[in-house]
Parts: sequence; C-alpha cells; structure tokens
Amino acid sequence: MHAYTNMVFILIIIVNVLIGIIQEIHGKNLVKKLSILTTAKTKVIRDGKEEEINIDEIVLDDVILLQQGDQIPSDSYILEGEIEVNESLLTGESDTILKQKNSKLLSGSYVISGKCYAKIEKVGDDNFANQIINATKKHKQVNSELLNSMKKVTNFTSFVIIPVGVILFVQAYMFRANDLQQSVVATAAALLGMLPKGFVLLTSIALESGVIKLAKKKVLVQDLYSVETLAHVDTLCLDKTGTITEGKMKVIDIEKYNEELLPDTIENIMNSYVKVTDDSNATFIALKNYFKGEAKYEKLSDISFSSERKWSSVTFKDIGTIIVGAPEKLIIKANIELPKIILDAQKDGKRVLCIAYTKEHLKSDELPNLTIISSIVLADPLRKNAKEMLGYFKTQAVDIKIISGDNPVTVSTIAKMAGLQEYESYIDLSTLKSDDEIIDIVDKYSIFARVLPHQKSIIVKALQAKGHQVAMTGDGVNDVIALREADLSITLPEANDAAKQVSQIVMLNEDFSVLKDVLMEGRRVVNNLTSVARIFFIKTIYSILVSIFCILTNTAFPFIPIQITLIDLAIEAYTSFFISFEPNGKPVQGIFLHTVLRNAIPFALVITLNIIVLTFLAPVLGIAQNSLVTIMYLLIGFVSILAVLEVCIPFNKLHIFLFSTTFLGFFIAVYLFRNLLHIANINKYELMLFIVFAIISTIVLTIKQRIYKKSGFAQ
Repeated sequence: MHAYTNMVFILIIIVNVLIGIIQEIHGKNLVKKLSILTTAKTKVIRDGKEEEINIDEIVLDDVILLQQGDQIPSDSYILEGEIEVNESLLTGESDTILKQKNSKLLSGSYVISGKCYAKIEKVGDDNFANQIINATKKHKQVNSELLNSMKKVTNFTSFVIIPVGVILFVQAYMFRANDLQQSVVATAAALLGMLPKGFVLLTSIALESGVIKLAKKKVLVQDLYSVETLAHVDTLCLDKTGTITEGKMKVIDIEKYNEELLPDTIENIMNSYVKVTDDSNATFIALKNYFKGEAKYEKLSDISFSSERKWSSVTFKDIGTIIVGAPEKLIIKANIELPKIILDAQKDGKRVLCIAYTKEHLKSDELPNLTIISSIVLADPLRKNAKEMLGYFKTQAVDIKIISGDNPVTVSTIAKMAGLQEYESYIDLSTLKSDDEIIDIVDKYSIFARVLPHQKSIIVKALQAKGHQVAMTGDGVNDVIALREADLSITLPEANDAAKQVSQIVMLNEDFSVLKDVLMEGRRVVNNLTSVARIFFIKTIYSILVSIFCILTNTAFPFIPIQITLIDLAIEAYTSFFISFEPNGKPVQGIFLHTVLRNAIPFALVITLNIIVLTFLAPVLGIAQNSLVTIMYLLIGFVSILAVLEVCIPFNKLHIFLFSTTFLGFFIAVYLFRNLLHIANINKYELMLFIVFAIISTIVLTIKQRIYKKSGFAQ
C-alpha cells in the first residue's frame, strides 16, 4: 500500500531478533563450555588397556566396563560379571533386574550394583532407547507457567484477529468507502496492537540472562524454562549423603566382638573383602581406603550391595561368608540388640556398618543366622555453607525435607548440625506397613530415614499431590527416579552420569551456597516479568475492546501502525527491558496470567472508556477528527505511563530515571515527530480537555490501586 512510514515496526522487530540471536549465542557458548565438563564418559577396553572415552566415541564390538552408578551407553550384552540394573527410564518400572553372563543390556538403563564387562551390539539410532525416541518423538512436557500463559494469550488473539480484521477491513472499504490504503492501514493498526509481541522476546531474554548468570557461577541449566520453575519451588528435598554432607566417607573407628570365630584377623579378612568386591559407593570407597593390605583369600562368590538390601557379601574359600551392611538389617539375624557403642555413634551423626559372619556359602538374598564380629564407624563432614543455606531457605518460605537411607537418629543429628530447626521431626519409613501411608505423613515430618530407592519418588509425588512445587537434589543412581518426577531436579558436582542426564540443573561447584543464587534467579525472572507484563497487555486488551467498539458503531479504528509502534518502543520495551534485569528475590505470589490481567485490565478499561466518551463528545464539542485522534493518542500514552509509574514504585534511582525518561521521552517524541506520526496540533481548549480526562483517569486508577492494596492482590 506504499505506507512505508507505518512499517517502522518491522525495523524494531529486526533489532529484537538480532538482540535475541546474540543473547542465544552468548548463552549457548557458555552452556556448551560447562556441558563439556559434564559430558558422559565410559570405560572401554582397547588393545588390552582400560581407557575412558566420551560415549559418542563408542563403536561396535567395543568392550566396556560397567560398575555401580554407570548409565549403560549402548545396547550390549554381558561377557563377564554380574550386575543389577534399573530400566525405569525406558519402561517406567523401578524394579531391580539381575543381569548375568550373556544377558542383554539396554541403553538408558543404569547399574544399581555389581560389575561387568559388556560388548557393544548397537550404536546411535539403532539403540533401543533411540528407537523409542524416534518412534514417538515425545519428550517430557515443559511445565512453564510463563509459556502456558503466552500460549493462551496468543491462541486467543489469533482467534480474534482474523474475524475482527476481516470485519474492520470490509466496513472501511465497502461500507464507509475508504480507499484501499486507508482501509489496510487502519485495520493493520488495530491488529498490530492486539499482539504483546515484545513480551515474548522479553521473556526469552530474561530466561536466557538467568541461564548466563548461573553459568558464570558454574551452574549448568539444561532446560531454559527450569529457571522459571525455580521461582515457584516451595519444598526442597535434600538427599543427606553428598548434599548436606560432602559424601566423602572416612573410617574413624572399628570395634571387634567375636573375632575368635574367624580363622584370621578382621583386618586381614577385610583386606581381601575390599579387594574382591565390586561395590564402589562412597561407603565402600572409605573401606577400601582403610583396609589397604594384600588379599590373602580366594573369593568363591559375592552379592553386591544395593539400597534395597542394605548389605553385601563375599564368600571365601575355607572361611565362609562375610556380610557388610546396615546394623538394623544384620542385628535381626544375629538375635541381639544394638550395642551401645553403635547407638552412641548414631546419636553423634556417624554412619555405622556391621560386619557379620556365617560359615554358610551365601547364594541368595535370604540371610541365615549370623554372628556380629565387628562394627565400623564412619564420618562424613558437612558440606561447606550447608548450615547457612538451610537457614536461608527457611527465611525464604522454602520447606526442607531430608531424605536418606541411613539410620533416623544419625540423619536427625546431621540435620541438627546443619541447622535444621525441625531435626526432631523424623520418621523411619521401614516401620510403615505400606507405601500408601507416605501420602498421609509427608507433610508431618521433615526427615525421612531408612528410605528405599523407590520411596524417594513416592515422597516427591506425595508432596506434589498436596499442592507443593518440589525441587529435588541428588547425586546417585538411587535418586534418578525421584529427580525425574520432581518439578525441578538438581544434581551436585560428584553426581554420576545417570543423575546428571535426567536433571534440569547441574551444579559444577562444590559450594552449596550457589543454591541461593539458583533460587534468586528464578524469582527475579518471574517477579520482574509479572510486574512489567501489565504494560504489554494493556495495549492488547484496549486494542481488542476498541476494535469491537469500532465494529459496533461502524467507525474507523482511530490510530495507525506508526503510532502504535512509538508506544511499543518508548513505553513498553524501554522500561520493561531494564526492570526485567533487576534483583527481585521476593517469594512469587499469585498465578502469572491472573495477576497480569488483573493489573492490566483497569488501565485498558480507562483507555477504552476515554476513547468511547470522546468519540460521542467530539461532535457536541465541535472537535475536528484529527484533533480528536491526537487527544485520544495522548491519553493512551498518559495512561500507559501511569502503568509504568505503578511498576516503578517503590522508587529508587533507576526507577526515577526510567519513569522520568519514559514520561518526557514519549511526549517529546510525539511533538518532534508529529508529522511522521500524523499527529495534529491542538489548541488550548483541546489541551484542557486532554488534561481533564488525564486527571479523571489518574483519580480512577488511584482508587483502583487503593482497593487492590486493601484486598491484598499481588501487584
């Protein structure tokens, strides 16, 4: 239509796109650098030597070494050894499956216990896991209130735009006999105002800036919208070992009880035990660091440790079977009470293992009668800043739940040392008759002890059923299912590959205090976007309402695209962009779309009523059409700036600067570019009319603000 000046909004869109691309590239490069540090690796046997490679370097017929905590990188079969695997990521079932020689292993499952050598059968898209992905093309749905809200708005406006656009154009071109250019330009202006186009870009930039800030603090965000999820978290589930504590066990004491039953010393037998066992969790690493002697005895068979059993065993030739595990599991089979030294150690927050003995050759999970021959006390230091962080989350209305497979007294003591006020609020889940009881007690306790791996996810889902937004931290294979179920999953630096791959946020810094920055970034993004979104949605709402009014009265939409573009740039984008980066750590209140619409609708209604009243008054007052449009346009700018004022309260130096420059910038731009904007000069009488309507609008919106404040509406 040759209306070139009305296409300035295209230039603004191009600038926005360029800003978005630069921001995306910057964020992607930072994330890529961090991702290299977390790239999954596997151990492969090549030329008779063991080496560590990235999983994408695996080729057919490679022989890989799999141990506890490893995720199986490719479909394969066992050449030697025995492991227990969990295939829940593929099947949804959390049952542990025993895999022996020649058993098939599926990529995506992970090793619960044991050790084996496996030969690669398939790579790339031929893998079972990739076939599922390629066949279904489904992924976990993004749980983003911002994204869902924008979808609702764009779906609604998309539904409205076509019929409204057609009717406005037909009325202008056919019923009012406007020329083609006038009809197109007027219609385009109405439709252009309905789209909160700048807010989509602002949302992306705000989320990406959160990713970039966290990346600089060595926090890898693997899902963009998880930054938003952070803001809504009200419950944080922490795994004790490796999260509150460092997960670096150390043997500090060993007690002997019935050593005379053994043909050799406990030390010599345990030297052999740690050399032949395939167990590799933090506890057994501590045992291996303590018992460093030579292996003197031949292994006949073994049963690897699992969190379900809570014990492992090795049967030696000419000796019998040595069992190492949780005191509560082994004491039952020994028919004795827990020794006082074990109880005292647990009260001090120490982990205790029992060593038991039987002459029988143990071949199944069923334990025979045992004799306790020793207890080993291990210590695990608190993670740096753990106490400070638990106290901080308490002040931020985030409820802490500690989940552990350890003894309840031990966990309670560790929680007390970490500063958890509710350290006495604990329960031993092994005392429950059924997992169904968990949903009834999940809100009553802060500490859950003797938790089985599958119960972690039950706790998370029970909390969600109670209306909580749950974040889960973990580092082991036993945390994977719960991490996947949580609204937000966080893994720590020492986490294994399986845990890291299912988590949305991977911390690469051992400093526990970075969780504070994670929470604050989420709140900053959501709170600031909620605050400034009203400025964008005002135009969307009044554009729809004024368009409907124009259709009902068969009048032209009063504005042109270039005028809408100035409001986009000088009022909406300018202030919102800077405020979106401000620190804002307040707990999130209200539902995003409800809050935004409630804050935007009064301004949109005031603008719409001003336009309607002036439309009917103009003939009575003798106001020319050009002057009428100018008064209406100035009122739109003024009322929109009142929304900016509301966003800028409470004032600080930045807010004063933004509000002042927005106010002066808009009216100066209108004056300087009045010809480009097709704005007419108005006389004193018309200026007074504008001032009267501006004062009335201010009074109405001030009353609205007081009503909202009394009602406690989120602003």
